[in-house]
Parts: sequence; structure tokens; C-alpha cells
Amino acid sequence: MPRPIKCRRVACEPGVTYFKPAGIPLRYLTESEISIDELEAIKLVDFEEMEQIAASKKMEISQPTLHRLLRSGRKKVAQALIKGQAIKIRGGEYFIKKSGYQK
Repeated sequence: MPRPIKCRRVACEPGVTYFKPAGIPLRYLTESEISIDELEAIKLVDFEEMEQIAASKKMEISQPTLHRLLRSGRKKVAQALIKGQAIKIRGGEYFIKKSGYQK
């Protein structure tokens, strides 16, 4: 019996959950689906330029798990860009944990 998946912490759900190539009707496109936890890993490491260890602590997961999320998410995004597919963002094993800091 496999080990149960541990939920990953994300800052918030994305405001935009669908991207598609311009000028191609949706009915002609295939979709590449990326999970919210994969997107969070990409955001922390690639966009916010965090080290993998710091990003894994922020998501409350191990560094190898973060690496697997990154590899999977990056591959899906690259595939969609190269093949002209739409990207749908949804699902995954995650929870939203608010920090104690308030503006």
C-alpha cells in the first residue's frame, strides 16, 4: 500500500487558471493540466528565485518532493509551449495556510 500524499502549502489559489495560444479556437486545442502545487513550486523557485530548500520549507514538504513537483510542472509547461497546447491549472494535493502577518 503506497504512502498517503502529504498536502502541500500554497500561498493562495491562482487568479487565472487557463492559458491558451492566441488566435486558435479552444475546440482545436489539447490541454496540458498543471496542478496548483506544481504551479506554487515553479512560482517560488523560478519566479521568486528561492533556493529549493527554502521553497520546500515554505511549502512544508521535503526538498526531493519539491524537486519532483518542479520537474513535472516545468515539463508540462514546456510541452504546452512547444506543442501549442492550452494550459489548465487545477487540482493537486494542497492547502492554503495564511501567515500571521497582516497589512
